[in-house]
Amino acid sequence: MPLWEAALLGLVQGITEFLPISSDGHLVIAQTLLGDDAEGILFEIAVHVGTLLAILVFYRARVLELVRGVFARSPDAFRSAGKLAVATLPAVVVGLFFRDFVEAVFAAPWTAGAGLLVTGTFLVTTKATQLRAHAREPGWGAALCIGCAQALAIAPGISRSGTTLAVAMAFGVAPLAAAEFSFLMGIIAIMGAAVLGLPDALAAPADALRPLWVGALVAAVSGLAALGLLVRLLRARRFHWFAAYTFAAGLAFLAYLGLR
Repeated sequence: MPLWEAALLGLVQGITEFLPISSDGHLVIAQTLLGDDAEGILFEIAVHVGTLLAILVFYRARVLELVRGVFARSPDAFRSAGKLAVATLPAVVVGLFFRDFVEAVFAAPWTAGAGLLVTGTFLVTTKATQLRAHAREPGWGAALCIGCAQALAIAPGISRSGTTLAVAMAFGVAPLAAAEFSFLMGIIAIMGAAVLGLPDALAAPADALRPLWVGALVAAVSGLAALGLLVRLLRARRFHWFAAYTFAAGLAFLAYLGLR
């Protein structure tokens, strides 16, 4: 993969990871249009690690607060960390036991278009739920349901931020609190995916690693900017506006695949 292409895909990942329009779906679409999908799931993991760095920077105060609280044996910190762990379980199960299936899904470009339509459906629901969502954090059952939404979003086209925030708001979690929980939950899932992909990365030749580094760096910088934009849109209660885009993008890509 040329470095310019890795940078372009990293930019796509960084912008679309936090905005509810599916980073994986857009990567599949971009790779299909560029005619290059050779990097496969290893490149997906690399750019997700880039956006992980953006999360750690943006939510650094909350992350440090949780870490310190756990070491200090704070009940509040243990409760919050426990809910994040529960919410991560569904994605862990999918990552450990259904990895071949996930790779097969990524190999079929049409799933990205269909997934965008699913994302749009989730986003439409937030127009009503965001108005009555005021809780500071989800309950235990809600945390598990949010985790199931994250596991569903492993499929390309289904936005992780879109589905998890939509489910959280449906359970009454305030938009900004829902975003914080969603992205902190993503830290564990992305780290797990990176660990699973580490053997493949270590076995890859040095030339194959350069695009991964470039893509990850661009994803980190652009992701930090996109995360700030998302928070502003949540404050303005305009999250559901993205539904129109995901419906249009999904239908357009499916039409492209059908006509080519």
